[in-house]
Amino acid sequence: MTKEPTLILNARQINRKLIRMAHEIHENHYKEKELVLVGIEGRGSQLASRLCKLLSEISELTLYQEEIRLNKDKPLSEPLVYTGDVKALKGKAVILVDDVLNSGKTLIYASRFLLEVDLKSLAIATLVDRFHRKFPIRPDIVGLTLSTNLREHVTVNLNKGKEAVYLD
Repeated sequence: MTKEPTLILNARQINRKLIRMAHEIHENHYKEKELVLVGIEGRGSQLASRLCKLLSEISELTLYQEEIRLNKDKPLSEPLVYTGDVKALKGKAVILVDDVLNSGKTLIYASRFLLEVDLKSLAIATLVDRFHRKFPIRPDIVGLTLSTNLREHVTVNLNKGKEAVYLD
């Protein structure tokens, strides 16, 4: 008999977290003229898109959204793919976005790639922070900090009508 997943956040709660995260991003970057949100492929990109939309409603920032694609299990096994022009990031404030920060492996390799450019600043935004870091990275903007054990898994569903965060 398998245990049913525990609902952590429903669609309304996810939206509230994202609104608060957008306001926090704006508060931390209100002096900027431009801001680039870079989502990790998949749910990180979906969240970056939603944060861009929310930021456009509350700020005058010029916003750009890009995506990073990498092998999350073996990041050095194949080249990381960035959808934009990496050189265009020079001197810009960048927010790296992902759904869940667990070990930190995905975010540290994506950050490493971005730091090869002379950025003005780099911040990390994540919907859920689990605190199981194996790499020295932490989020600057967090929707929910969740204490879990290593056997549990956080599942984020951002599909319209099925939005939720579950603990399995």
